[in-house]
Amino acid sequence: MNPIFDFLFSQYAEYETQQIVLEAMAVLFGLASALFSWRNSIWVYPTGIISTVLFVYLLWQWELLGDLIIQGYYFIMSVYGWYIWTRKVSPDTYTPITKASTREHGIAVSIGLASLVGVFIVYSVFDKWTSWTAYVDTITTAVFFGGMWMLAKRKVENWLYLLIGNSISVPLYFIKGYTVSSLLYLIFIAISIMGYIAWKKHLYSNKVIA
Repeated sequence: MNPIFDFLFSQYAEYETQQIVLEAMAVLFGLASALFSWRNSIWVYPTGIISTVLFVYLLWQWELLGDLIIQGYYFIMSVYGWYIWTRKVSPDTYTPITKASTREHGIAVSIGLASLVGVFIVYSVFDKWTSWTAYVDTITTAVFFGGMWMLAKRKVENWLYLLIGNSISVPLYFIKGYTVSSLLYLIFIAISIMGYIAWKKHLYSNKVIA
């Protein structure tokens, strides 16, 4: 076997075929969701919901509670964001892309801090403080919670939050043994950068895709 392939994917030898297929499907729908988000398309949410449902199922089987909490929150924010993005703020205009105010940054940070407390409680109850990765999980959870709220509110700065979370997740998922998901987050880094640039260009445009 190719040593590079073996290094990247040998851990999948222990997984059931069903789990491998479902992870691949979750990754593909997650990628589609990120691309739709970059394009400022409402399809970010239906594709994202499918991805989160698949990941929640897998993460429950893998007993990765921190990641499961993140995906569960993604599902809630996807439903909320779907509503916000399709809500008309005037007879002819949907919720537009805008810059986040100081208050909205404060809300995003508060959501992140609340998630730290929530994950700490869950990990303590289920005795999951067994690895240093668990502590990193709490950080990524906080960043992603704030970023997903920003995305739901159609704030351009959501990409900066997600860029930080994606950058941490690439090595974290690889170390955990989920190479496919790690590669997905690597792609997410590029999409985060392109999304930020694209949304900045749309910021002062009246044209909103919905």
